[in-house]
Amino acid sequence: MSPSAASGAIVNGGYFKLLLAALAVWRVSHLLAREDGPWDILAKFRHFAGPLFNCIYCLSVWVAIPASLWFRASWVDSIFLWLAISGAACLLDRLTPEPVVIEHLTADAVPGGPGEGERI
Repeated sequence: MSPSAASGAIVNGGYFKLLLAALAVWRVSHLLAREDGPWDILAKFRHFAGPLFNCIYCLSVWVAIPASLWFRASWVDSIFLWLAISGAACLLDRLTPEPVVIEHLTADAVPGGPGEGERI
């Protein structure tokens, strides 16, 4: 492979830029789909926005659009970059473990605990 062909492997930016775009898309998609944020802002936003914001795979498709435009490629290349970046974000999500959910115990969940419905 010639140096000019290698430099054009990923349009206007190289593999490092593609990796950064995939990581950024995964991070933003994960933030919007699975994290509550301070004062539960993102959780309230997800409740208001509906089911689209509950699926990290769906979100990565939309979040990847501006990331693919970062490469300043032709429209055909941008479509392939868009899908590739979204796919990479989905693969990254599959590689990460499920988040740990911590819930408060109530008295009715503990046998012989204090009054019913009280927090422990």
